[in-house]
Amino acid sequence: MPDSLKVTNEILLRGALIFAIMDVVFVAILHKLIKQEDLIKMKWKLVIVMALFFTILLGSIMSILFWESVYSYVFPSWARWIIPPFYGILFSIAGLFFWWVSIHVRKFSIMIFCLSGGLWGILTHILAIYRGILDKPPMLIGSSPVAALTIAAFEFIFYWCVCLSISRILTSLSERKLK
Repeated sequence: MPDSLKVTNEILLRGALIFAIMDVVFVAILHKLIKQEDLIKMKWKLVIVMALFFTILLGSIMSILFWESVYSYVFPSWARWIIPPFYGILFSIAGLFFWWVSIHVRKFSIMIFCLSGGLWGILTHILAIYRGILDKPPMLIGSSPVAALTIAAFEFIFYWCVCLSISRILTSLSERKLK
């Protein structure tokens, strides 16, 4: 990344708006297409998809694209290739917990699951802010915690919708093979 790249509050909030618009559409479609019984069947596929998705996503984005410009300021160098699989496992465990919460809500289980991704995004980014993600990397200095948490919420809702979609497709394919 060029040293001159600067992430501003405006960029973060515009990104949040774009994710929010996509989330509204994505969550509405998933709510229509996936029933609670489907979500129950998807349990382990969802856990595995989330582990792989976040390991790959964080492995490619964090460890390859943004390590030098952002993450090296808040993590030791030995953690560069350990964090993605660790987060993949951690995020899939969080997904399993929120799956469990969601299946206990009868009418809005899909919405609850997707929105819990936003909550997880906020929690993980609060920890990142605490570690100095907005204070140490020159690219992020001056960014507001509110703007960073806002984009994180909508970004993670989107990621959880993607994981849910992939898991539903895999579940449908495996059900077809069994017939």
